[in-house]
Amino acid sequence: MTVVINDPSLWPIINWNIIYSYWTVTAGVVVAYDWILTLEQEIELIWRQRWSLMTVLYLAIRYIGIPHSVANALPNIPFVSLLDAVSNITDYIRNGTNFVVTVMLGVVMIARLHAMYQRSGIMLIFLVTIFLAVNITCGVITAIGLKHSVAEELILSGMYTCTFEYEGDVQLLVSTIWILNIVWEVLALCLSVWIAVKHFRGLRRLGSSIGSTIGDCFRVLIQSHVLYFASFVGVYCLQFGLLSPALVNSDSTGVQISVGALQILLSMQLFVLGPRLILSIREFNANLVADSDAEISMTSIVFQERVHVLTSSTV
Repeated sequence: MTVVINDPSLWPIINWNIIYSYWTVTAGVVVAYDWILTLEQEIELIWRQRWSLMTVLYLAIRYIGIPHSVANALPNIPFVSLLDAVSNITDYIRNGTNFVVTVMLGVVMIARLHAMYQRSGIMLIFLVTIFLAVNITCGVITAIGLKHSVAEELILSGMYTCTFEYEGDVQLLVSTIWILNIVWEVLALCLSVWIAVKHFRGLRRLGSSIGSTIGDCFRVLIQSHVLYFASFVGVYCLQFGLLSPALVNSDSTGVQISVGALQILLSMQLFVLGPRLILSIREFNANLVADSDAEISMTSIVFQERVHVLTSSTV
């Protein structure tokens, strides 16, 4: 039901909603800008390559991001009117998409760790077990939260806004989901760093070219993983900080900046750095193949020159 209120005392809330709408739109612009920035790489490294599970995951994560950004911004734009039912649908889309994309990124992490551990079956079973336990629990908690959420449209002095009311202890549900995700992300990072350190120590016993190639590969994997994990930590810190009772209803400038930073960081984590986990290793492999082809071509040219010189001398 739409509620109309004309009260000058509500202008701080209206200003808050307007500023928040700017942040949500900015988050969507960041996602779209990164897509445009990497479109050439995407065409070369994704569309023109042989299709695999990672190809499907990349395209799903990348192209879910734009409609998700629209669904995230619409309920917060003060000049757009949404019915209660539409607001509920956009809320389901936002939360459902966050969960689905998190699951897909978990699959990407499992594939990376499985490859780093030389396709160990024991490691794969361990990762899949932890992954299923974490995400099934998070999925159930998300469904419970959405089931007990109610959207309501407000018209405050001619400005439209949507409010969401949740029955039960929302902070407990959100905290549980984030704690479970922290366990998974920390575990994945620790396993990546441990196997990378182990391989870097073993590179001294290999030849210079082989050791350099393996070392560069692990360096690319770790760099992209650490950057992704850093964004996750930033989102986690902001999310838990804003759940504080002292900040929930605050309209201070610091809180507004924190909420905006949370929107941008969350979009970057899911829809910018997530796809780059796949794109970075694809780019490394493409450069490796290009360098290898260049070396083969150079060797062939040198061989042909030597054959020509030897033939000339015998004549």
